Amino acid sequence: MSEKKSWFQKLTERPRKPYANPYIGGAILGVTLFFSLMLTANGLGASAIFARLNGFLVNLVAPSHVDRVPQLIKVAGGSRNPFNNWITFEVIGLIIGALTASILFGRFKVETTKGPHVSEKTRWLLAFIGGAIFLYGARMARGCTSGQVMSGGATLSAGSWSIGLVMFAIAFTVAYFVRKIWN
Repeated sequence: MSEKKSWFQKLTERPRKPYANPYIGGAILGVTLFFSLMLTANGLGASAIFARLNGFLVNLVAPSHVDRVPQLIKVAGGSRNPFNNWITFEVIGLIIGALTASILFGRFKVETTKGPHVSEKTRWLLAFIGGAIFLYGARMARGCTSGQVMSGGATLSAGSWSIGLVMFAIAFTVAYFVRKIWN
């Protein structure tokens, strides 16, 4: 007698399809950025959602503090809804789109990707620390890689080109030293 599979098992056991051509994906991303700039006067980026989430959470516990801090006033001061912004819908769309594509192409899987010399706990800790450092840097640079390199680079911002080159140089340098963890 065959065993009845749960919806989750059916979802994760779909046949895997090959990855999309990266050149076609890049072209589609470029066209998407063009239309985003043309129709909404906003580029693509994601790190600002964390500033809005921060404003929302601080407003829950200390609304008077939000009204005294200039950075928080911009996103959540007074009667402002910190999520009433285009970036919120962009990030929601990214999540839904990524989930949908992973299901359609048979790549949805719950796993922790790591090297053989690292425990899952260490991998999660390092990912959290790296993400926090990157997010702090993104907020200091006034944009993440997608916001700076793609959107700023597309508008020929010298600062965006500079930070993009620095980010790639640092990433390649750090990768050289930590690659042993993944081998």
